[in-house]
Amino acid sequence: MRRTMISTVCLVLLLAAAAAYSGEIPNRPEQLKFPDLKFDVPDADALRFELADGTPVYAKQDTQFPLVSITVFFRGGRYLEPAGKEGLAVITSEAWRAGGAGERTAQELDEELDFLAAMLGTNIGDATGSVSLNALSKDLEEAMGILMDVLTKPRFQEDRFDKAKDNRIQEMKQRNDDTEGIEGREWQRLIYGDDYWMNQFSTKASVDAITAADSKAFVGSLVRSGNIVVAVAGDFDPTALRALLNRTIGTLDPLAEPLPAVPQPDHTPEAGVYVINKPDVNQGRVSIGHLGYKLGYADQFPLMIGNDILGGGGFTARMMKTIRSDEGLAYSAYSAIGFPVTMPGTFRAYYQSKSSTCAYAGEIFFDLLDSMRSSNPTDEELRTAKTSYIETFPRRFASAAQIVGLYASDELLGRPHSYWTAYRDKVAAVNGDNVKNAMNKDIDPNKMIVLVVGNIEEIMGGHPEHDAQFTDFGEIHRVPLRDPMTLEPIAD
Repeated sequence: MRRTMISTVCLVLLLAAAAAYSGEIPNRPEQLKFPDLKFDVPDADALRFELADGTPVYAKQDTQFPLVSITVFFRGGRYLEPAGKEGLAVITSEAWRAGGAGERTAQELDEELDFLAAMLGTNIGDATGSVSLNALSKDLEEAMGILMDVLTKPRFQEDRFDKAKDNRIQEMKQRNDDTEGIEGREWQRLIYGDDYWMNQFSTKASVDAITAADSKAFVGSLVRSGNIVVAVAGDFDPTALRALLNRTIGTLDPLAEPLPAVPQPDHTPEAGVYVINKPDVNQGRVSIGHLGYKLGYADQFPLMIGNDILGGGGFTARMMKTIRSDEGLAYSAYSAIGFPVTMPGTFRAYYQSKSSTCAYAGEIFFDLLDSMRSSNPTDEELRTAKTSYIETFPRRFASAAQIVGLYASDELLGRPHSYWTAYRDKVAAVNGDNVKNAMNKDIDPNKMIVLVVGNIEEIMGGHPEHDAQFTDFGEIHRVPLRDPMTLEPIAD
């Protein structure tokens, strides 16, 4: 009885509070009204300062927890790997943190970070890399000493370095285990060309050739003043932080000369149907698309909205509703279009279906694409896509660490901060004519590469209830499966 009375009182108080806050309580959920959400993009300039050596820093306080995160971003990555040393970036990424630093062995580095309850990670990607530290505010000075040793005196201890190389070899052995890996690798080859740096994959010979000295030289060439941007978030005193960064990161040796720019592709993809036989699977993986565009392309925002309506919007998109929900041909069917800063991205539709229905699903995709290119989207489709982009936009700025990391990446890559302040207005300005015209001009079925991976005999046989065949989409080109360790073609 006592519990019931307390619960009743609590409920009455809650209802009274709700009534006081919102006035009369509506009778139905759809009658609820909420104030418009307002989100202002944080001022990047207010978060930025420079160290004495000119290193840019973006810093934002967050006193919710007694923690500080520091990330040192740098330019350079896999595109700089020397010929014959493919795999250097990924092996260096793993062995850098794991292999000790300064006077600390790998084991001592692990133990000291554990004692401080600190986390430290290293990463080298395609065009940029980073070293990140997360530590308690009270231990920041000591943790920064460790960070500086990792940045400037990595040991690449032999046993940890050999383990990183062995891990890469083991991953390579699995390259042909599933169709997804094959599809991703060969898609890049078809789009960007065999000679492009993205398609210079590691082999056993290249991994065997990589030494700890190579990794030390690679790190030493990238972690330099003039080549880094720093992001800091957490519980810190601004004056003390600036002084700490100046006597640590601000003492890095300067970059001798600017790094080479990321090379641009000069390959012209040849449209057609490219098939790779993997007879031990009962489903085919299909990718359809062509070379895309860089950030700032004139039709970027209409193309983003158009792609969302076509296949990027999940269950509200035409591909998912038609290929999956209506026809039951695939568990998922998507399209994606990216606008990277450093090089052109791709437009790519992809799905996985039973061998016999792969061609039929492809026929549906081309019909859907044709409808996007020949007529405006519905008002509801346009509203849903635009609302999705606008209402999810604040997630990019959900934490102090995300904010400073985003702005540091902007400066590192050369993306203007104004891109974010104008983003929602540019989305909101897109209309149906913009979408149709952009899809008609910039997404060209005549340039499409169709990549099919699976049991090709069954896939090419089609389905008895549907006339669709892959020969309808272009000339058939057989692409050999590649040896996972050498990447040389395997004879059928």
